[in-house]
Amino acid sequence: MCEALNQPWTWIEGGVSAPQGFQATGVKAEVKYKDKYDVALIYSEVPAQGAGVFTRNKVKAHPLVLTQKYLENGVAQAIVANSGNANACVGEVGDRAAEEMARTVAAALGIKREDVLVASTGVIGVEMPIERVVQGIEDAAEILKASEMEPAWTPLKKVENAHQAALAIMTTDTAVKEFACELPCREGVIRLGGIAKGSGMIHPNMGTMLGFITTDAKLPATQLQDLLRQAVDQSFNMVTVDGDTSTNDMVLFLANGESGITPVGEEWVAFQEMVNSLCITLAQEIARDGEGATKFLEVQVNGATSVEDARKLAKSICGSSLVKTAMFGEDANWGRILAAAGYADAEFNPSQASIYLGDCLVAQDGQGVQFSEEVAKGILTQKEIKISLVLKDGEAQATAWGCDLTHEYVTINGDYRT
Repeated sequence: MCEALNQPWTWIEGGVSAPQGFQATGVKAEVKYKDKYDVALIYSEVPAQGAGVFTRNKVKAHPLVLTQKYLENGVAQAIVANSGNANACVGEVGDRAAEEMARTVAAALGIKREDVLVASTGVIGVEMPIERVVQGIEDAAEILKASEMEPAWTPLKKVENAHQAALAIMTTDTAVKEFACELPCREGVIRLGGIAKGSGMIHPNMGTMLGFITTDAKLPATQLQDLLRQAVDQSFNMVTVDGDTSTNDMVLFLANGESGITPVGEEWVAFQEMVNSLCITLAQEIARDGEGATKFLEVQVNGATSVEDARKLAKSICGSSLVKTAMFGEDANWGRILAAAGYADAEFNPSQASIYLGDCLVAQDGQGVQFSEEVAKGILTQKEIKISLVLKDGEAQATAWGCDLTHEYVTINGDYRT
């Protein structure tokens, strides 16, 4: 978890169902595989303010286009997502499938169709088995409606069902990515929850990833959108696994106001930090779970002329195939790091750049220095490796996260469709 010094919030259980007024569940609809959770439903008991950040790929999946349209008014009450099929690049049938998913949720929960946001992840170019998905949505809605029958729906059951929602959005992921936290305020407590999926086809400006965040804070959609954009810029947009940006990527944020608290002043600052921390934690988990990965990489740039340049440099190094393979091979090849910085389209003075692997200085003022290959090898054998590029051009800094590039990545992706 991303920890801040003297953070005013605490980590709790519950994922996206932790905030007041939210429920979530996942079911096995056999979208692609048997015995896998693959349809997730997140529901707010009251209409919520909504915000979203979406892929910059010009090729956009049918559910993503629909969700962008439905979010124009800044209101949403449910999110439905499936894994196993991207519902992308299949023409009008894809548009109808996305709309049918929204209609089914609306009818089952008694809410407006336009308040249902739709997401999909999986293989591109294959028609959605919409009948199975519709049945899965109806089953998920029945589970959520059963929450009204106390005492059948215990707090533990609520947590278990939210966990199933996190399972349902996974594709090649090997680990569930779900977190929740709460912030004590003068008028009570604000809770925040989030789940994400992502393992491959991950690159800055959103990769094949989905992220869903909920809060019971009371915020207008415009403020929520600004908050989400700022958080995404320093978290999900700073993750790279393989350099591919997908068609379905989105992060959605719902705020239903059920806490009755609008954070202001110091509480607003703390809430912003909590949102940033949650998003960074989810992003780091995506990097750790990179397809075939054996090592987690953190690339930190210090002393850049601007935050934008620092981010470009960090992402370029973290995304370099040659750097990633060197980390897999445990080779202290610092020249690859400097070269990746050089093509990042960022302003910096290479002749004043220093490079560290962990705490081992391997290059200074743009040139190699004497260092212990044994010490460097010891650092690179670790499961988590930190690369630092230290500049003398300014005061800005940024951090990116990724993983090594292994033989297993090719194995996973060589026959992904079949």
